[in-house]
Amino acid sequence: MKIGLETESYHLHFQNNRMDIFDFIRKTAELGLDGVQINIIKDKNLDPEWGTLGSNDPEHLAKVRKEVEKYGLFVEIDARGTEPNKLKKVIEVAHRLGADIIRTYVRCGGDLQEEIRRAPEDIREVLPLLRKYRIKLALENHEYETADDMINIVKEIGSPWVGITCDTGNGMMVWEEPKETIEKLAPYTFTTHFKDHIIIKDEDDYRVCGTAIGEGSMNVEECFKMLVDNTTLTRINIEMCHPYVATFKKEDNVNGVSKLNTGVFTVENPPLDPEIIKPSEYYYPPEHLIDMMIKYQDEEVKKSVKKVLALRDKYCR
Repeated sequence: MKIGLETESYHLHFQNNRMDIFDFIRKTAELGLDGVQINIIKDKNLDPEWGTLGSNDPEHLAKVRKEVEKYGLFVEIDARGTEPNKLKKVIEVAHRLGADIIRTYVRCGGDLQEEIRRAPEDIREVLPLLRKYRIKLALENHEYETADDMINIVKEIGSPWVGITCDTGNGMMVWEEPKETIEKLAPYTFTTHFKDHIIIKDEDDYRVCGTAIGEGSMNVEECFKMLVDNTTLTRINIEMCHPYVATFKKEDNVNGVSKLNTGVFTVENPPLDPEIIKPSEYYYPPEHLIDMMIKYQDEEVKKSVKKVLALRDKYCR
């Protein structure tokens, strides 16, 4: 089993010009990992179209590919949306980089049900290009969708080139237990985002909060073992979403029963002192706290890598 790292794990470094894609590739290799997932979604101080990748200029892509190959890493792409023309551009970039899997997600800020309805039609337009380049498209359960929503989309498309990015924690935003998410998505899974979460109270609201892997409420060992036992995966990718918080996207009344303060949804203390930094400030910290938070994120990545490599050694080495 190969272990990869998503650029989102260092989002503060990228946002604040402390890291570019070449630094990230080298850092991934230094950590003893096997591959990179490159997020091409726009963010603070990043390229508006190509995110952490920086550009789709052919010379730039050739340099990125050379650096990846220098360290013997695999490469995957993380995109968003299902708009066919954009996806075709992403597929071309993936081909130039030597990426064989592209993650994308349905939710792009419009009406969710309409986006879910439209996704199969959009994706069918890019199937010929996926087949041509032998690249798989993996739709992610991205905070808004249940596992069943994603399975229905994949089944409707009905192509061996389209499957799932199983995000082990995102189902929590719709009150789905990680075990349920993995169990349902496993047969369709091409790639992963492996993470850990807790539930915290942020002023008057409850939120899902990222942690270093192994320090949250998710049973990450069980999650890892389920992925090993129930999928054909040869890679598991770390997405260390911390510091980060997300809102719940559905009401806490699944089948008329509240899940708050039960199991993985038990409310915990915030990982950082709210008197110093509020959870709502984690993702984009105030200027005077950026250095502190970058150092903190760096340590959390190291903890996460250590934990996941230990799980790999235990279950599939």
